Amino acid sequence: MHLHHDSPFGGGTAATPQPRTQNADLEAQKPPLQQTPRQRGVSAEAPPVPSTALPFTLPLRLSSISGPTYVTAQTLIQQVSHTLSDHIFTYSPPSFDLDVSLRQWAAMPSKNTFGFTPSLSPPMETRTGAASLALGYIFSADFDESKRHVPQSILASTASLVQMRPQLDTLVRLYGAANPVVAHVAAADYVANAAGGKGALTADYAGVLDVAADMGLACVASGDAREAQHMAMLATLIARLGGVPSIHMWDGVRLGRETSRVVDALSAERVGAVYRAVEREVDVGSTVSAAASEEEKGARVEKVLDALNEELGTQYGFFEYSGHSHAETVLVVFGSVEATMGAQVAASLAKQIATKVGVINVRLYRPFIEESFLAALPSTVRNVKVLGQVKDFTAVRDPAVSSKLFADVLAAICFDPSRQGVVVEDAKYAREEVWTPAKIATLLAPTSSAENLELVDLSDVKQFGFWALDDSPIATAGTTATPLALARFLSSTIPASYQNVTVQIGFDNMIQGGIVRTDVRCSKKSIEAPYPIQDADIIVVDDEKLLKEFDVLASVQKGGKMLVKLPGLKETIEKAKDEEKLAQLEKRLPEDVRKEIVDREIELFVLDPAAIIKDDKETAEEATLMQLAFLDLLQPEAPTEKLSDFTGFSPKSVEGLSNDLENALRHVEIPASWGTVEKTEEKQIKVNKLGRQITVNSFVPSDREEQEPPNLLRDWTSVAKGIAFKEAYGTVQSPRPDLSHLTYTVHVKTKKRLTPSAYDRNIFHIEFDLGNSGLQYNIGEALGIHPVNDPTDVDTFIKWYGLDPTSIVEVPARADAENGLESRTVFQALSQNIDIFGRPPKRFYEALSEYATDDAEKKTLLALGGPEGAVEFKRLAEVDTVTFADILLDYPSAHPPFAELARMVTPLKRREYSIASAQAADPSVVALLIVTVAWTARGKDRFGLATRYLDSLKIGAPVAVSVKPSVMKLPTDPGAPIIMAGLGTGLAPFRAFAQERALRRARGETRVGPAVLYLGSRRLREEYLYGEEWEAYLDAGVLVHVGRAFSRDQPYKIYIQDRMRQTLDNIRNWYLKEGGSFYLCGPTWPVPDVTEVLKEALMLEAKENSSSKRFDGMREIERLKEEGRYVLEVY
Repeated sequence: MHLHHDSPFGGGTAATPQPRTQNADLEAQKPPLQQTPRQRGVSAEAPPVPSTALPFTLPLRLSSISGPTYVTAQTLIQQVSHTLSDHIFTYSPPSFDLDVSLRQWAAMPSKNTFGFTPSLSPPMETRTGAASLALGYIFSADFDESKRHVPQSILASTASLVQMRPQLDTLVRLYGAANPVVAHVAAADYVANAAGGKGALTADYAGVLDVAADMGLACVASGDAREAQHMAMLATLIARLGGVPSIHMWDGVRLGRETSRVVDALSAERVGAVYRAVEREVDVGSTVSAAASEEEKGARVEKVLDALNEELGTQYGFFEYSGHSHAETVLVVFGSVEATMGAQVAASLAKQIATKVGVINVRLYRPFIEESFLAALPSTVRNVKVLGQVKDFTAVRDPAVSSKLFADVLAAICFDPSRQGVVVEDAKYAREEVWTPAKIATLLAPTSSAENLELVDLSDVKQFGFWALDDSPIATAGTTATPLALARFLSSTIPASYQNVTVQIGFDNMIQGGIVRTDVRCSKKSIEAPYPIQDADIIVVDDEKLLKEFDVLASVQKGGKMLVKLPGLKETIEKAKDEEKLAQLEKRLPEDVRKEIVDREIELFVLDPAAIIKDDKETAEEATLMQLAFLDLLQPEAPTEKLSDFTGFSPKSVEGLSNDLENALRHVEIPASWGTVEKTEEKQIKVNKLGRQITVNSFVPSDREEQEPPNLLRDWTSVAKGIAFKEAYGTVQSPRPDLSHLTYTVHVKTKKRLTPSAYDRNIFHIEFDLGNSGLQYNIGEALGIHPVNDPTDVDTFIKWYGLDPTSIVEVPARADAENGLESRTVFQALSQNIDIFGRPPKRFYEALSEYATDDAEKKTLLALGGPEGAVEFKRLAEVDTVTFADILLDYPSAHPPFAELARMVTPLKRREYSIASAQAADPSVVALLIVTVAWTARGKDRFGLATRYLDSLKIGAPVAVSVKPSVMKLPTDPGAPIIMAGLGTGLAPFRAFAQERALRRARGETRVGPAVLYLGSRRLREEYLYGEEWEAYLDAGVLVHVGRAFSRDQPYKIYIQDRMRQTLDNIRNWYLKEGGSFYLCGPTWPVPDVTEVLKEALMLEAKENSSSKRFDGMREIERLKEEGRYVLEVY
């Protein structure tokens, strides 16, 4: 029994440390921030949760957007949506903040250009059919027809747009009777396994282009914040006047969230006026029909763009050329950041080394007007490279896959007689590829050395890079965080030099628990640099550990400055003898960093906040000190007293810190000895470092609140109090309070081995009696088994580790971590909650090293937890398959207290298995088909936790289970054919399918569709799983065909795809002619082969219908998947 209890004394709210001020009353009466025209509209008060999608992470009033204004692209897009929409449907994933400004403006309603306040949907989730609500609203019976001409807007990410395909298809077909619809799409998605094996946020254009091309939607792109406002208007106007729904796309990872100054931002009133003027110019009464040809729609869109250019004084085109006037090589680009960067690089190459290259920015991808494209292409071109994005690196390597843009460009050039001989190359790249000016230059001029060229003119731009752990004082002070406060200070206090400021913030939550890099650029002129800083004038490093993880110095220019925070260093140096001073500093800086400082002639400054700030909780004070140190390096004469406007400190407090700065800041004289690292040593050090950039995988800092505090060992007295005084302690007794899933207790009813006892694979059928548990499940769902560790192994570990199995350990409840604690014995914790016999991740080795008392063991553990031990870590994990317990045994000097060990080891997770029964056939049981997992490593027998646990259960034994939904669902029409393909234990869900179809036939239902089964195993005699049942179903007509593939029963291998190919005509009939559904369950390896068979059936069907010329097998497969007629459950 476990106990879940609260403190009887209640909880309180901890006081938040406040910045030190001289007079709190005067501070409370301080006037609001005085705003310059450059900062107009930026509120002096931070929102409850600052968002990097807002300018300087501050909210912006709608009425303040006009003229010179600091904005983000996403803010301007939301302004256009608010001004030109009836209803705005938002699909913003958590932390993307695509609608953060709209929700703030909704608190102060204002009318749009149509004379009413637009309505805003609640935040909606991304799922299949995501746009159903929007479609239902537009075509509802009670829709106000007086608003039929008013656009409807959708704000979404790429992942959300992809899920809207069926609804967009319907919208296109009914567009003549619909409102204008525009989707503003942030090209952003999360890729779990990006380069380097880490997760990353990527600008996903490929998904947007796929939807636009397949659905026939107009699609435009923007390359900076100013363009984002204009292109949002253009997309809305196309939706209104062009006879087709439209998409406006921008880079949602970088461009959409970069703070920048737009000198001519349009007010909401001006946006509305331009919209009305274009309507009049294009003649709204002659709107193009949704059924118009591509040529007619293209001509109409061209007229809309011309009218918009006339109103704005701009020169946007469908295809915009930059570079040499007689270019021989041209790069064609669609993608906001890449297009901007490409135009800059092409112009630089043409100017500096007379390279005949150019770039075409595809502003409007759909409709793709071939005549306009060819007109933009110089007549001298001999080689066209298409920079087109594809899904991943697998697609990059696959010669059969090309980018969408490549197909359009190739067609346009091939059908132009005057372009014969022009070579078109598909320079495709994966979504996670990060482009820099140097990469673009290599693509444009591969034979020219661009190392010494100035690819982008940043001569008048000052660049600053800030590196910090995301919980450090300079990063956690909200809008007063060091980079943000400095950016606002420079733009308003020293406008002569820093009139234009850009700020870009990126988070990598997979390194050091979470780090943040902030890039700040300042210039007198507007700045277009849509890529991370690579040649900073000053870099600030808030934690010395970052110097060991990243090649930070590679991002600072030669002769630049580096400011490093080294707490405790100055005090140590002051107390040391002269000859020891350098040694103390050298211990804190890695050897390769010291050498690079010499090689790149970098000025080094160290800041020791502890020298003057004695309270380590004064985070805002430390952030302000860092700001003062930075300004001392940049511009010592800067009016630092005005820094108080951006820090929350009084001018007197800032002055006090400024006067003390010399006691904390030191300019280091670099000794020549730092530059004497041997080349071989330097190379070895460098190879283990990450690059000069972080991998952006989040828009917010890591949520350290999710980390559980250390477990507490208790005695039985505290538990007894909880039992005796339940009301006072809020005690709740529960069988498994540690589980976050809704669990049920069921009991083993039957267990039967299906393979011979002498066979090397133990596959068994197990049924559980549901009793009065209340468990209900649907056909095809999975049963989650919550296993426990083997009690003998647990006892052995407890004795070896020197634990008392009856001691009480207390940890926060996983399901309710804020309000309650769980109490359980050490034995219970190791049996049910702590995966002590599971596989340890890298972070465990690093954490364990802190407890190692043996230097050699500590060094080895640290290596295994870092990049240098990657090979050995992989061997331990994949060959030796070591467990947490093994590592503790291997390194006996590392012996953390059990309370700490319980925090370091990952919790046990449920294992899920497809249910092999239909509850409608027998409401009292649930069945599983299990194969035990066993192997030998390190001379020991190893077992899969859950399969060993299930195999050990006796009849009547209780088991904690939960239900997980699945994609394996029967067709809604019981008369539709079902084709099932299962390998090994992948037959489980199909036993349930067959039981359900048999039950319908037994009830006398007349509409029961045919069921077909293809099964694969090794041998007929040993592994014909449920063979008697399949034969009985075949005799009874429940199954109309069983294709048996036993791979090892003959000299040559036979697999399920072979049996399928033998009955291809039947598959065509069941699957395609009769509208059946296909299901595959089992391991992943046969998926490509099975898919190929289905493609063959589709091709034959297409040929029979005389449509093979337009046949695209993979597109048809994707269509079937979207319709739920090709269902995979593979592992």
